[in-house]
Amino acid sequence: MVKVEGTLEEMYELFGDARQMVKDTKRAVRSTKKVASKVKRPLNSWQKFVKAKSSSYKYKTGSKKGQINLKAMSRDFKKAKRAKK
Repeated sequence: MVKVEGTLEEMYELFGDARQMVKDTKRAVRSTKKVASKVKRPLNSWQKFVKAKSSSYKYKTGSKKGQINLKAMSRDFKKAKRAKK
């Protein structure tokens, strides 16, 4: 363990400004996210089904009013998939 003594300005000279390092790392993270998000993959069949029919599978009453009923969607999706075979 090493003990370092001095004024705040001397510490910044020795170790660099920590606030500036945080800003630089945030910029680096943001720039890598932009590069990674450019590649889009196609939606699978379930995602297409949900995107197309999510508005018609909403709870009409009760505590879940307005939320999507994924159980009913899944049931109908599986039935449609079986019917295609």
